[in-house]
Amino acid sequence: MKPLSQRVTEEAEARGDFPHGGITESIIGAAIKVQRSLGPGLFESAYEACLIHELQQSGHTITTQVPLDIHYGDLHVPCAYRLDLIVDDVVIVELKTVERLLDIHRAQVHSYLRFSGKAVGLLLNFWAWPLKDGGIERIVRSRP
Repeated sequence: MKPLSQRVTEEAEARGDFPHGGITESIIGAAIKVQRSLGPGLFESAYEACLIHELQQSGHTITTQVPLDIHYGDLHVPCAYRLDLIVDDVVIVELKTVERLLDIHRAQVHSYLRFSGKAVGLLLNFWAWPLKDGGIERIVRSRP
């Protein structure tokens, strides 16, 4: 029998109100494992490298530093942003090492979702210790 958390995630996904729940749970678990091992206080790049490694070890496909173009009318702005990670081509992961997450960080992920067409983003703040206490935000793009 499947664990309760996996059954709940699958049921929520079936209802359409928890997109990519299994992938986001796997990413969060990997991030917690990385932070527990490394501790707080490192640069974002150190957490990013270790998280990528952990996710790849778990069988995920990771794309890093993904350029994101934006369009304004007939204007095309290439590489207006760079996404930290895209996991399994469906979940955007933005990493931070800041004292606390701010609305501007959330707006950044919302913009990434809108311009990329992706549905789900994770905002992970490795400064928060432990990570699960205020360092994880799951952001779902509103339907237009």
